[in-house]
Amino acid sequence: MKQMRLGRDFGWLWAAFAVSTAGTWLALDAFSLIAVLVLHSSTAQVSFLAACGLAVGALLAVPLGPWVEFRRKRPAMIGADLVRCAALLTLPMAFAVDALSFTQLVLVSVVVATADIVFKSASGAHLKALVPADGLLVANARFETTMWTATAIGPTLGGAAISALGPLTTVVGDALTYVLSAIGVRAIRSPEPVPSGGGRRKVGWADVGEGWRYVWAHPDLRGLFLNSALVNGLIMVGAPLMAVLMLRELGFPVWQYTLAFGVPCLGGLIGARLSPRLVERYGALRVLRVSGVARACWPLGLAFVGPGPAGLLTVILVELGLITCCGVFAPVMARERLQRTESDRVARVLSAWNITSTAVTAALTLAWGGLAAATGTRAALAAAGVLLLGTPILLRSASTGSRVPQLP
Repeated sequence: MKQMRLGRDFGWLWAAFAVSTAGTWLALDAFSLIAVLVLHSSTAQVSFLAACGLAVGALLAVPLGPWVEFRRKRPAMIGADLVRCAALLTLPMAFAVDALSFTQLVLVSVVVATADIVFKSASGAHLKALVPADGLLVANARFETTMWTATAIGPTLGGAAISALGPLTTVVGDALTYVLSAIGVRAIRSPEPVPSGGGRRKVGWADVGEGWRYVWAHPDLRGLFLNSALVNGLIMVGAPLMAVLMLRELGFPVWQYTLAFGVPCLGGLIGARLSPRLVERYGALRVLRVSGVARACWPLGLAFVGPGPAGLLTVILVELGLITCCGVFAPVMARERLQRTESDRVARVLSAWNITSTAVTAALTLAWGGLAAATGTRAALAAAGVLLLGTPILLRSASTGSRVPQLP
Protein backbone atom coordinates (compact mmCIF):
# COMPACT_ATOMS: atom_id res chain seq x y z
CA MET A 1 0.00 0.00 0.00
CA LYS A 2 1.34 3.43 -0.93
CA GLN A 3 2.80 5.38 2.00
CA MET A 4 0.68 8.41 2.87
CA ARG A 5 1.93 11.63 4.46
CA LEU A 6 -0.58 13.08 6.90
CA GLY A 7 1.23 16.28 7.85
CA ARG A 8 3.08 17.84 10.77
CA ASP A 9 0.02 18.52 12.90
CA PHE A 10 -1.11 14.91 12.69
CA GLY A 11 2.43 14.04 13.79
CA TRP A 12 1.97 16.08 16.97
CA LEU A 13 -1.41 14.46 17.66
CA TRP A 14 0.14 11.06 17.04
CA ALA A 15 3.04 11.87 19.39
CA ALA A 16 0.63 12.97 22.12
CA PHE A 17 -1.30 9.73 21.72
CA ALA A 18 1.92 7.68 21.73
CA VAL A 19 3.36 9.11 24.94
CA SER A 20 0.14 8.85 26.94
CA THR A 21 -0.48 5.32 25.64
CA ALA A 22 3.05 4.31 26.63
CA GLY A 23 2.38 5.55 30.16
CA THR A 24 -0.95 3.77 30.37
CA TRP A 25 0.55 0.42 29.43
CA LEU A 26 3.60 0.94 31.62
CA ALA A 27 1.06 1.05 34.45
CA LEU A 28 -0.91 -1.97 33.18
CA ASP A 29 -3.83 -2.75 35.55
CA ALA A 30 -2.21 -0.44 38.11
CA PHE A 31 -5.41 -0.03 40.14
CA SER A 32 -6.01 -3.80 40.28
CA LEU A 33 -2.39 -4.46 41.21
CA ILE A 34 -2.47 -1.82 43.96
CA ALA A 35 -5.70 -3.32 45.28
CA VAL A 36 -4.31 -6.87 45.27
CA LEU A 37 -0.69 -6.29 46.31
CA VAL A 38 -0.87 -3.19 48.53
CA LEU A 39 -4.39 -3.13 50.00
CA HIS A 40 -4.94 -6.93 49.90
CA SER A 41 -8.46 -6.50 48.52
CA SER A 42 -10.82 -9.41 47.86
CA THR A 43 -11.85 -10.67 44.41
CA ALA A 44 -15.21 -8.91 44.75
CA GLN A 45 -13.49 -5.65 45.71
CA VAL A 46 -11.11 -5.83 42.73
CA SER A 47 -14.04 -6.32 40.35
CA PHE A 48 -16.00 -3.55 42.10
CA LEU A 49 -13.04 -1.20 41.69
CA ALA A 50 -12.86 -1.87 37.95
CA ALA A 51 -16.64 -1.57 37.54
CA CYS A 52 -17.38 1.43 39.75
CA GLY A 53 -14.81 3.72 38.16
CA LEU A 54 -16.09 2.93 34.69
CA ALA A 55 -19.80 3.17 35.60
CA VAL A 56 -19.69 6.45 37.51
CA GLY A 57 -17.23 7.91 35.00
CA ALA A 58 -19.60 7.06 32.17
CA LEU A 59 -22.54 8.66 34.01
CA LEU A 60 -20.60 11.87 34.66
CA ALA A 61 -19.50 11.96 31.01
CA VAL A 62 -23.07 11.90 29.58
CA PRO A 63 -23.51 15.71 29.40
CA LEU A 64 -19.85 16.23 28.47
CA GLY A 65 -20.22 14.68 25.00
CA PRO A 66 -22.42 17.46 23.59
CA TRP A 67 -20.41 20.03 25.55
CA VAL A 68 -17.28 18.86 23.70
CA GLU A 69 -19.18 18.98 20.38
CA PHE A 70 -19.87 22.68 20.78
CA ARG A 71 -16.40 23.63 22.07
CA ARG A 72 -12.93 23.64 20.57
CA LYS A 73 -11.42 20.20 20.86
CA ARG A 74 -7.78 20.88 21.67
CA PRO A 75 -8.44 22.74 24.97
CA ALA A 76 -10.75 19.90 26.02
CA MET A 77 -8.02 17.36 25.29
CA ILE A 78 -5.39 19.33 27.21
CA GLY A 79 -7.75 19.76 30.15
CA ALA A 80 -8.49 16.02 30.22
CA ASP A 81 -4.76 15.24 30.21
CA LEU A 82 -4.04 17.56 33.15
CA VAL A 83 -7.00 16.27 35.17
CA ARG A 84 -5.81 12.67 34.72
CA CYS A 85 -2.29 13.63 35.76
CA ALA A 86 -3.43 15.41 38.92
CA ALA A 87 -5.77 12.58 39.94
CA LEU A 88 -3.14 9.87 39.51
CA LEU A 89 -0.50 11.78 41.48
CA THR A 90 -2.73 11.75 44.56
CA LEU A 91 -2.14 7.98 44.87
CA PRO A 92 1.63 7.98 45.49
CA MET A 93 1.23 11.06 47.68
CA ALA A 94 -1.27 9.21 49.88
CA PHE A 95 0.87 6.07 49.91
CA ALA A 96 3.90 8.09 51.03
CA VAL A 97 2.07 9.20 54.18
CA ASP A 98 0.42 5.77 54.75
CA ALA A 99 -3.04 7.15 53.92
CA LEU A 100 -3.84 5.22 50.73
CA SER A 101 -7.27 3.60 50.88
CA PHE A 102 -9.60 1.54 48.71
CA THR A 103 -12.05 4.46 48.65
CA GLN A 104 -9.39 6.76 47.19
CA LEU A 105 -8.60 4.18 44.50
CA VAL A 106 -12.28 4.14 43.51
CA LEU A 107 -12.54 7.96 43.42
CA VAL A 108 -9.39 8.32 41.30
CA SER A 109 -10.62 5.64 38.91
CA VAL A 110 -13.87 7.62 38.47
CA VAL A 111 -12.01 10.83 37.63
CA VAL A 112 -9.66 9.09 35.22
CA ALA A 113 -12.52 7.23 33.48
CA THR A 114 -14.48 10.48 33.00
CA ALA A 115 -11.47 12.33 31.61
CA ASP A 116 -10.70 9.37 29.31
CA ILE A 117 -14.13 9.64 27.68
CA VAL A 118 -13.77 13.40 27.21
CA PHE A 119 -10.33 12.99 25.64
CA LYS A 120 -11.40 10.19 23.29
CA SER A 121 -14.48 12.08 22.10
CA ALA A 122 -12.55 15.29 21.49
CA SER A 123 -9.55 13.63 19.82
CA GLY A 124 -11.72 11.50 17.52
CA ALA A 125 -13.67 14.54 16.35
CA HIS A 126 -10.44 16.51 15.91
CA LEU A 127 -8.85 13.72 13.88
CA LYS A 128 -11.64 13.92 11.30
CA ALA A 129 -10.98 17.68 10.94
CA LEU A 130 -7.21 17.23 10.82
CA VAL A 131 -6.90 14.36 8.31
CA PRO A 132 -8.46 14.03 4.83
CA ALA A 133 -11.11 11.34 4.40
CA ASP A 134 -8.81 9.07 2.38
CA GLY A 135 -6.24 9.21 5.17
CA LEU A 136 -8.50 8.12 8.04
CA LEU A 137 -7.75 4.40 7.74
CA VAL A 138 -4.00 5.03 7.65
CA ALA A 139 -4.24 7.44 10.60
CA ASN A 140 -6.25 4.98 12.70
CA ALA A 141 -3.91 2.15 11.72
CA ARG A 142 -0.96 4.23 12.96
CA PHE A 143 -2.73 4.86 16.25
CA GLU A 144 -3.48 1.15 16.56
CA THR A 145 0.12 0.22 15.72
CA THR A 146 1.40 2.65 18.33
CA MET A 147 -0.99 1.34 20.95
CA TRP A 148 0.04 -2.28 20.44
CA THR A 149 3.74 -1.39 20.37
CA ALA A 150 3.34 0.35 23.72
CA THR A 151 1.25 -2.54 24.98
CA ALA A 152 3.95 -5.02 24.02
CA ILE A 153 6.79 -3.12 25.67
CA GLY A 154 5.08 -1.26 28.50
CA PRO A 155 3.80 -4.14 30.66
CA THR A 156 7.16 -5.91 30.63
CA LEU A 157 9.00 -2.78 31.73
CA GLY A 158 6.19 -1.97 34.14
CA GLY A 159 6.35 -5.44 35.63
CA ALA A 160 10.07 -5.04 36.26
CA ALA A 161 9.47 -1.62 37.84
CA ILE A 162 6.64 -2.96 40.01
CA SER A 163 8.75 -5.92 41.15
CA ALA A 164 11.65 -3.65 42.06
CA LEU A 165 9.90 -0.50 43.31
CA GLY A 166 6.21 -1.30 43.83
CA PRO A 167 3.03 -0.60 41.80
CA LEU A 168 2.86 3.08 42.74
CA THR A 169 6.03 3.77 40.71
CA THR A 170 4.32 3.14 37.39
CA VAL A 171 1.39 5.36 38.42
CA VAL A 172 3.81 8.29 38.69
CA GLY A 173 5.19 7.53 35.23
CA ASP A 174 1.69 7.30 33.79
CA ALA A 175 0.72 10.64 35.33
CA LEU A 176 3.72 12.43 33.86
CA THR A 177 3.00 11.12 30.35
CA TYR A 178 -0.28 13.04 30.39
CA VAL A 179 1.70 16.25 30.81
CA LEU A 180 3.76 15.35 27.74
CA SER A 181 0.55 14.52 25.88
CA ALA A 182 -0.86 17.96 26.68
CA ILE A 183 2.34 19.56 25.37
CA GLY A 184 2.00 17.58 22.13
CA VAL A 185 -1.60 18.69 21.62
CA ARG A 186 -0.61 22.29 22.36
CA ALA A 187 2.02 22.10 19.60
CA ILE A 188 -0.61 21.59 16.88
CA ARG A 189 -0.67 24.82 14.88
CA SER A 190 -3.34 24.53 12.20
CA PRO A 191 -6.46 26.61 12.94
CA GLU A 192 -9.16 24.55 14.59
CA PRO A 193 -12.54 24.58 12.81
CA VAL A 194 -15.22 26.65 14.51
CA PRO A 195 -17.49 24.26 16.43
CA SER A 196 -21.23 24.03 15.90
CA GLY A 197 -22.97 26.99 17.46
CA GLY A 198 -19.82 29.12 17.29
CA GLY A 199 -18.30 27.39 20.32
CA ARG A 200 -20.79 29.03 22.71
CA ARG A 201 -23.97 27.04 22.29
CA LYS A 202 -25.58 25.84 25.49
CA VAL A 203 -26.20 22.13 25.91
CA GLY A 204 -29.82 20.99 26.19
CA TRP A 205 -31.40 17.65 27.00
CA ALA A 206 -31.98 17.00 23.29
CA ASP A 207 -28.23 17.31 22.67
CA VAL A 208 -27.46 14.76 25.40
CA GLY A 209 -29.34 11.99 23.57
CA GLU A 210 -28.38 12.99 20.02
CA GLY A 211 -25.40 10.62 19.75
CA TRP A 212 -27.49 7.57 20.62
CA ARG A 213 -30.36 8.61 18.31
CA TYR A 214 -27.95 9.11 15.45
CA VAL A 215 -26.33 5.70 15.90
CA TRP A 216 -29.66 3.93 16.26
CA ALA A 217 -30.98 5.52 13.05
CA HIS A 218 -28.03 4.15 11.09
CA PRO A 219 -28.10 0.30 10.71
CA ASP A 220 -24.39 0.11 9.86
CA LEU A 221 -23.36 2.09 12.91
CA ARG A 222 -25.88 0.29 15.10
CA GLY A 223 -24.42 -3.14 14.34
CA LEU A 224 -20.86 -2.01 14.98
CA PHE A 225 -22.00 -0.15 18.11
CA LEU A 226 -23.70 -3.14 19.71
CA ASN A 227 -20.95 -5.56 18.71
CA SER A 228 -18.17 -3.31 20.00
CA ALA A 229 -19.88 -2.65 23.34
CA LEU A 230 -20.56 -6.33 24.06
CA VAL A 231 -17.24 -7.68 22.80
CA ASN A 232 -15.20 -5.08 24.67
CA GLY A 233 -17.21 -5.67 27.84
CA LEU A 234 -16.94 -9.45 27.72
CA ILE A 235 -13.22 -9.28 27.01
CA MET A 236 -12.56 -6.74 29.77
CA VAL A 237 -14.38 -8.71 32.48
CA GLY A 238 -11.43 -11.08 32.29
CA ALA A 239 -8.86 -8.47 33.34
CA PRO A 240 -9.52 -8.39 37.11
CA LEU A 241 -10.33 -12.11 37.09
CA MET A 242 -7.03 -12.97 35.41
CA ALA A 243 -5.18 -10.79 37.93
CA VAL A 244 -6.72 -12.79 40.78
CA LEU A 245 -6.29 -16.15 39.00
CA MET A 246 -2.66 -15.68 38.03
CA LEU A 247 -1.31 -13.65 40.94
CA ARG A 248 -3.26 -15.19 43.83
CA GLU A 249 -4.65 -18.59 42.87
CA LEU A 250 -1.84 -19.83 40.62
CA GLY A 251 1.01 -17.90 42.24
CA PHE A 252 2.58 -16.36 39.14
CA PRO A 253 5.08 -13.56 39.94
CA VAL A 254 4.19 -10.07 38.74
CA TRP A 255 6.81 -10.08 36.01
CA GLN A 256 5.33 -13.24 34.46
CA TYR A 257 1.82 -11.81 34.69
CA THR A 258 2.84 -8.66 32.83
CA LEU A 259 4.92 -10.69 30.37
CA ALA A 260 1.90 -12.86 29.56
CA PHE A 261 -0.11 -9.80 28.51
CA GLY A 262 2.78 -7.83 27.03
CA VAL A 263 4.38 -10.21 24.53
CA PRO A 264 1.10 -11.06 22.70
CA CYS A 265 0.61 -7.40 21.90
CA LEU A 266 3.10 -7.84 19.09
CA GLY A 267 0.13 -9.48 17.37
CA GLY A 268 -1.76 -6.21 17.61
CA LEU A 269 1.16 -4.42 15.98
CA ILE A 270 1.13 -6.94 13.13
CA GLY A 271 -2.65 -6.79 12.76
CA ALA A 272 -2.73 -2.99 12.65
CA ARG A 273 -0.03 -2.85 10.01
CA LEU A 274 -1.83 -5.46 7.91
CA SER A 275 -5.24 -3.81 8.23
CA PRO A 276 -4.93 -1.20 5.42
CA ARG A 277 -3.47 -3.81 3.05
CA LEU A 278 -6.26 -6.28 3.82
CA VAL A 279 -8.90 -3.60 3.20
CA GLU A 280 -7.26 -2.65 -0.08
CA ARG A 281 -7.30 -6.29 -1.22
CA TYR A 282 -10.55 -7.68 0.22
CA GLY A 283 -12.68 -4.65 1.09
CA ALA A 284 -13.66 -3.21 4.45
CA LEU A 285 -16.85 -5.24 4.86
CA ARG A 286 -15.14 -8.62 4.52
CA VAL A 287 -12.24 -7.60 6.78
CA LEU A 288 -14.65 -6.36 9.46
CA ARG A 289 -16.69 -9.53 9.46
CA VAL A 290 -13.83 -12.04 9.31
CA SER A 291 -11.71 -10.33 11.96
CA GLY A 292 -14.82 -9.69 14.07
CA VAL A 293 -15.69 -13.38 14.07
CA ALA A 294 -12.10 -14.45 14.70
CA ARG A 295 -11.56 -12.21 17.72
CA ALA A 296 -14.60 -13.73 19.50
CA CYS A 297 -13.16 -17.25 19.39
CA TRP A 298 -10.08 -16.86 21.58
CA PRO A 299 -11.00 -15.74 25.16
CA LEU A 300 -12.65 -19.06 26.10
CA GLY A 301 -9.13 -20.51 26.33
CA LEU A 302 -8.37 -18.40 29.42
CA ALA A 303 -10.63 -20.65 31.49
CA PHE A 304 -8.12 -23.49 31.02
CA VAL A 305 -4.97 -21.70 32.24
CA GLY A 306 -2.96 -23.78 34.69
CA PRO A 307 0.18 -23.20 36.77
CA GLY A 308 3.76 -23.15 35.57
CA PRO A 309 5.24 -22.68 32.09
CA ALA A 310 2.35 -24.43 30.33
CA GLY A 311 -0.16 -22.06 31.90
CA LEU A 312 1.94 -19.05 30.99
CA LEU A 313 2.22 -20.28 27.40
CA THR A 314 -1.56 -20.79 27.24
CA VAL A 315 -2.21 -17.17 28.24
CA ILE A 316 0.33 -15.90 25.72
CA LEU A 317 -1.12 -17.93 22.83
CA VAL A 318 -4.74 -17.00 23.60
CA GLU A 319 -3.91 -13.32 23.97
CA LEU A 320 -1.77 -13.39 20.80
CA GLY A 321 -4.65 -14.71 18.71
CA LEU A 322 -7.18 -12.32 20.27
CA ILE A 323 -5.02 -9.22 19.97
CA THR A 324 -3.95 -9.91 16.39
CA CYS A 325 -7.60 -10.06 15.34
CA CYS A 326 -8.39 -6.92 17.33
CA GLY A 327 -5.46 -5.15 15.67
CA VAL A 328 -6.99 -5.83 12.26
CA PHE A 329 -10.57 -5.00 13.28
CA ALA A 330 -10.13 -1.76 15.25
CA PRO A 331 -8.69 0.61 12.59
CA VAL A 332 -11.30 -0.46 10.03
CA MET A 333 -14.11 -0.02 12.52
CA ALA A 334 -12.79 3.41 13.57
CA ARG A 335 -12.50 4.57 9.95
CA GLU A 336 -16.01 3.36 9.10
CA ARG A 337 -17.43 5.03 12.20
CA LEU A 338 -15.94 8.40 11.28
CA GLN A 339 -16.91 8.17 7.62
CA ARG A 340 -20.52 7.25 8.45
CA THR A 341 -20.94 10.19 10.85
CA GLU A 342 -21.59 13.79 9.87
CA SER A 343 -18.89 16.20 11.03
CA ASP A 344 -21.18 18.23 13.30
CA ARG A 345 -22.17 15.12 15.25
CA VAL A 346 -18.86 13.27 15.58
CA ALA A 347 -18.12 14.25 19.19
CA ARG A 348 -21.63 13.32 20.33
CA VAL A 349 -21.53 9.98 18.52
CA LEU A 350 -18.08 9.14 19.90
CA SER A 351 -19.14 10.22 23.37
CA ALA A 352 -22.28 8.06 23.22
CA TRP A 353 -20.16 5.19 21.88
CA ASN A 354 -17.53 5.49 24.61
CA ILE A 355 -20.07 6.01 27.39
CA THR A 356 -22.08 2.97 26.34
CA SER A 357 -18.99 0.80 25.98
CA THR A 358 -17.73 1.97 29.37
CA ALA A 359 -21.10 1.44 31.06
CA VAL A 360 -21.54 -2.04 29.55
CA THR A 361 -18.01 -2.97 30.60
CA ALA A 362 -18.68 -1.70 34.12
CA ALA A 363 -21.98 -3.59 34.45
CA LEU A 364 -20.50 -6.81 33.11
CA THR A 365 -17.38 -6.50 35.25
CA LEU A 366 -19.47 -6.04 38.38
CA ALA A 367 -21.71 -8.97 37.42
CA TRP A 368 -18.73 -11.19 36.66
CA GLY A 369 -17.13 -10.30 39.98
CA GLY A 370 -20.24 -11.64 41.69
CA LEU A 371 -20.30 -14.64 39.38
CA ALA A 372 -16.66 -15.41 40.18
CA ALA A 373 -17.34 -15.13 43.91
CA ALA A 374 -20.24 -17.59 43.56
CA THR A 375 -18.89 -20.09 41.03
CA GLY A 376 -15.13 -19.57 40.93
CA THR A 377 -12.77 -17.61 38.70
CA ARG A 378 -12.49 -20.24 35.98
CA ALA A 379 -16.23 -20.72 35.64
CA ALA A 380 -16.71 -16.97 35.25
CA LEU A 381 -14.01 -16.80 32.57
CA ALA A 382 -15.62 -19.72 30.73
CA ALA A 383 -19.06 -18.03 30.81
CA ALA A 384 -17.63 -14.85 29.24
CA GLY A 385 -15.88 -16.89 26.55
CA VAL A 386 -19.05 -18.79 25.63
CA LEU A 387 -21.13 -15.60 25.37
CA LEU A 388 -18.49 -14.00 23.14
CA LEU A 389 -19.03 -16.74 20.58
CA GLY A 390 -22.49 -15.33 19.86
CA THR A 391 -21.48 -11.69 19.34
CA PRO A 392 -20.46 -11.88 15.63
CA ILE A 393 -24.13 -12.13 14.65
CA LEU A 394 -24.40 -8.39 15.38
CA LEU A 395 -21.97 -7.68 12.54
CA ARG A 396 -24.45 -8.97 9.99
CA SER A 397 -26.13 -5.55 9.93
CA ALA A 398 -22.82 -3.74 9.50
CA SER A 399 -22.12 -2.90 5.84
CA THR A 400 -20.21 -0.29 3.91
CA GLY A 401 -21.22 2.25 1.36
CA SER A 402 -24.52 3.36 2.88
CA ARG A 403 -25.31 7.01 3.32
CA VAL A 404 -25.21 8.77 6.65
CA PRO A 405 -28.63 9.42 8.16
CA GLN A 406 -29.89 12.97 7.93
CA LEU A 407 -31.33 13.94 11.30
CA PRO A 408 -32.68 17.32 12.31
